[in-house]
Amino acid sequence: MNDTWNQLVAVLPPIFACLAVIGVIAAIAVKRSHTSAAVITVIGLNLALVSLIGVLFVTPIQVTPLFVVDNYAVFFWAVILVAALATCTYAGSYFEGLDDNREEFYILVASSVLGALALVASRHFASLFIGLELLSVPLYGMAAYTYRERQALEAGFKYMILSGAASSFLLFGMALLYAATGHLDYQGLMSSATLGGPGHAWGLMGIGMVLVGLTFKLSLVPFHLWTPDVYGGAPAPVSNFLATVSKTAVFALLMRLFVLAPVAHDAWLLTLVSVIAFLSMFAGNLLALRQTDIKRLLGYSSIAHIGYLLTAIAAGIPLSIEATGVYLATYVGTTLGAFGVVSLVSSPFAGRDATHLDHYRGLYRKRPVLAVSMAIMMLSLAGVPLTMGFIGKFYILSVAVAAGLWWLVAGIIIGSGIGLFYYLRVMALLFMERPADAREPATGGFGQTAGAVVIWLLAAATLIVGIYPTWLIDIVAGSSMAGIG
Repeated sequence: MNDTWNQLVAVLPPIFACLAVIGVIAAIAVKRSHTSAAVITVIGLNLALVSLIGVLFVTPIQVTPLFVVDNYAVFFWAVILVAALATCTYAGSYFEGLDDNREEFYILVASSVLGALALVASRHFASLFIGLELLSVPLYGMAAYTYRERQALEAGFKYMILSGAASSFLLFGMALLYAATGHLDYQGLMSSATLGGPGHAWGLMGIGMVLVGLTFKLSLVPFHLWTPDVYGGAPAPVSNFLATVSKTAVFALLMRLFVLAPVAHDAWLLTLVSVIAFLSMFAGNLLALRQTDIKRLLGYSSIAHIGYLLTAIAAGIPLSIEATGVYLATYVGTTLGAFGVVSLVSSPFAGRDATHLDHYRGLYRKRPVLAVSMAIMMLSLAGVPLTMGFIGKFYILSVAVAAGLWWLVAGIIIGSGIGLFYYLRVMALLFMERPADAREPATGGFGQTAGAVVIWLLAAATLIVGIYPTWLIDIVAGSSMAGIG
C-alpha cells in the first residue's frame, strides 16, 4: 500500500495536467470564456509545479515498467512547467484580439505538457512513443491555431506531415531494436552478451533510425529545414512553446536514452552525433545571419544552440548530465524572454505577428522595459559574460575540453562568434530612432501587464544566474538520473 501511495505522489504533476485539460473542457461545456480557460490551465499547471516538492520525497521510484521518476525527471518537469506557464501568460494577451474560439488553445497546451512530462520520465520505448505523440499532435493544432492566416495554416501542415515522417523512422527503429534484442526498455536494449554479436548491426541501425526521429524533433541538421517556416508562421506563443517545452522534453529523453541504453555507447554512433552537432552549430548560425524576421532568426539560432548541447551527448562523460541541465535551464529561460517580447509586441492578435526587425527598431522609445529585457536576452543567447547564457556555454565548453573533442570546441567558439553579430544587431536596433510607420505595440490591459512581469522576472533571473550561478549549479548537480533495473 505504501508503494502504491508513493507512486501516486510521484505522478501528481501529470495528474494535475490531466485535471487542467478536463477542467477546461468542462468549463467550455458550461460557458465559453477565454479568461476562465486560461485561469483553469494556469491553476492546474501551478499545482503540478508545487506538487514537485512532494515528488522529491519519494524519488527515485519506478511507476510501472514504463516510467521512472527520479531527480533528473523532477528537474526537467520543473523547467517544462515554468515554460508552459509563461506560454499561457503570453497567450492570454495574444489571443485577446482573436475573433474566433480561443478556449481550445489551452486544452492543446495542457495536453502537450502532459506528453512532455511523460517523455522526460520514460524508460521504455512504448512510453517514449506515447509521450512523444502526445507532445507533438496538439502542436499541429497550436501551430495552425490562427488558421485564417495562410502562414499559420502552412506551419501547421508542414509540421504535421514532417513530424509524421519522423515518427515513421522512430517506429521502424524501435522494430529493429526489438528484433535484435527482444527488449524495448532502455537498459535491456543490448545486453553485454549481445553487444558486438550478430544482432549488433541491427541494433545500431535501429538506434540510428530512432536518432533520426528525435533529431527531427530537435531540428538538428540535416532535419532542420522545417524550423524557420514553422517558427515564423505559428503564433508567437506557440513558437515559444516549440522552442522551449518541446526541445527540453525531447533532449532530456535523448540524454536518458544515451546514458541508459548500452547500444548507444557505440563509438561510431557517438561520432555521428558529433558530426550532427558540428554541422548544426554552423548551419544554424550562418542561416540566421541574413534573417530580417525575428522569429525565423530565433528559429535558426535554436538549431545552433541544440547543436552546442548535443556536444554533451557526444562527450559521453559524467559531467554531461550536469552540463545538459545547466544549459537547457539557461537556454529555456532566455528563449522564454525573447519570444515573450515578440508575443507582447504582436498582442493582441491583429493578423501577422510583428516579426520584421523594423518592428523592433526604436522599441526603447515606446516600451523601454521590454527593449532592455530583449537586449539582455540577446546578450545571454550570445553567451556574453554576466548573463546565464554564458554559464551554460561555459559548461558545454568544459565538457568538450574534458572529453578531448577539440574540433567541437572550435565549432562552439566560431559559432558563438558568428552568433554574436546577429544578436548584437537585434540589440542595436532596439535603441535606434523609431520609424514613423512602425507598428505600435499594445501598452494596456491585464494580459500585457502579466506578460511584462514574466519578462521582467526572466530578465532579472538572466542577470542573477549570470552573476551568481552557484544555486542553479547545486540544483542541477542534485538532479541525478536513476538506473532502475
